[in-house]
Amino acid sequence: MLPQPHTDAPGRIAKIRRGAAFLLGLACLLVLAALIGLTCVDVVARYAFNSPVTGAYELTEILLATLIFLALPLTTAAGEHIEVELLDGLKGSFLKRLGTVAAAICTVGIFGVIAVEMVGHAEKLGRRGRVTDSLEIPLSLVGWLGAASFAVSALAALFFFTKRFREKA
Repeated sequence: MLPQPHTDAPGRIAKIRRGAAFLLGLACLLVLAALIGLTCVDVVARYAFNSPVTGAYELTEILLATLIFLALPLTTAAGEHIEVELLDGLKGSFLKRLGTVAAAICTVGIFGVIAVEMVGHAEKLGRRGRVTDSLEIPLSLVGWLGAASFAVSALAALFFFTKRFREKA
């Protein structure tokens, strides 16, 4: 008789999800703090010393995009997107489960398509050598972050809807 392997896959997945959520939350916190610090320093330097921070506008744009891309998987995993429950009045568990499956397919599919498109866009930006105007920060980095964000969001949506599907069963 062969020994049965001991697998604690759900526990490991939960640990990975908690760790990823912690790291993404910490990254969001740091980006937000950098954005606040940059804005404060730029305002003081601009009005008190008549010498604004070089590239502050570009950095603000990149930091805002970074913040959105880092927060997207967290929002998706928590199920905090805006929902319109068109079929909420449906009776019967089969129809409710069918609605959950349809929403899951649409959400995961859309996030997946956007991730693939962002990969193509990031590759194009990298090939063309596109950079910001004054600081020359490669724009492909933002594209790759966006692609990763949408890919992770697709996985987060899959986990979220799997949990929701089980709850409605």
